[in-house]
Amino acid sequence: MRIGLVAGEPSGDFLGAGLIQALARRYPDARFEGIGGPGMQAAGLVSYHPLEALSVMGIVEVLGHLPGILAIRRDLRRRWRADPPDVFIGIDAPDFNLGLERSLRRVGIPTAHYVSPTVWAWRSGRIRKIRQAVDRMLCIFPFEADYLQAQGVEARFVGHPLADAIDPAGAAGAARESLGVDANEPLIALLPGSRGSEIKALLPVFLEVATRLAEADPRRRFMIPAATPTLQARIEAALGELPQPLPIKVVAGQARTVLAAADAGLIASGTATLEAMLLHCPAIMAYRVNRLTAMLIRRSLRISHFAMPNLMTGEALMPEFVQHRANAANLAAALTRLLESPARREAMAIRFAALHRELRRDAGERAADAVGELLDASAGPA
Repeated sequence: MRIGLVAGEPSGDFLGAGLIQALARRYPDARFEGIGGPGMQAAGLVSYHPLEALSVMGIVEVLGHLPGILAIRRDLRRRWRADPPDVFIGIDAPDFNLGLERSLRRVGIPTAHYVSPTVWAWRSGRIRKIRQAVDRMLCIFPFEADYLQAQGVEARFVGHPLADAIDPAGAAGAARESLGVDANEPLIALLPGSRGSEIKALLPVFLEVATRLAEADPRRRFMIPAATPTLQARIEAALGELPQPLPIKVVAGQARTVLAAADAGLIASGTATLEAMLLHCPAIMAYRVNRLTAMLIRRSLRISHFAMPNLMTGEALMPEFVQHRANAANLAAALTRLLESPARREAMAIRFAALHRELRRDAGERAADAVGELLDASAGPA
């Protein structure tokens, strides 16, 4: 048995690794191939192209990389149409994967898509493309499955793998100890993103926020988990160019450990807002993209919130600052309010814990069950 998978960024690599492990337990002789990062490769995937080739964010930002991305998709299409896998699973990256899925499905290859595109938020016209491309959508949030089923898409809520991986009881003390942080030091986690474009847009603002907070209280310490060695080098170079040194430590990876240890966080929109929620870390969300990208997105936007806790609850549980509002003055003021109010932080952490329980469903196993049903259906009667 051969199973094709394509992930487009580090968060997808994490989901894909758990799915491969669950499928391998069901199908010990299965071979896994496609595109994935270190997690998926460690689980058994043969990756035909580097994950980083697809990890580009934003409408305008992707244009410079488009020829290479399209060449990768053509290669996979030719490869798999000539020698079809038993099933193909696109993991997130809808702009890349939906077109590939539609092409493969047309020649009879069963397709699943893991992580619903945010059609409930913007570009709802993609529903038609999803119907054409996907035999089954695997949703990580319950409201997504309800929405898609109402639109005529076969969808199933499987839960979120991060909710399974993260202990609901928390381990702030152990996290601080492992990072070498004193129990009495105020620690702020800074997560400016896992993509180069995000670092470019947000890191200068985050460093200015840290400067303001450190001046107000010299006891405060800051930590930045760098998603890759390349990003770590960029962050450290930016710190080296500051006129005055800041009490900031850059660590390789360990985003979850840093969030678990922190008193509060300043984080980019995306998976980090979910991680902060699951680690019960009170946080502020900030995000900026190219102005043209923002203008194009705004035309079809259908939501009033961006951070995942806010999308799940329908309220501004995690304060959000987007585009021009994501400036140092606003962010420093919001973080100060959070840091100076233990009651506010505790109330946010309690709400985060309840949302954590809602998403904890053994997602890898449930996703593998759904894929196994597709494989059984395509195989036909014994």
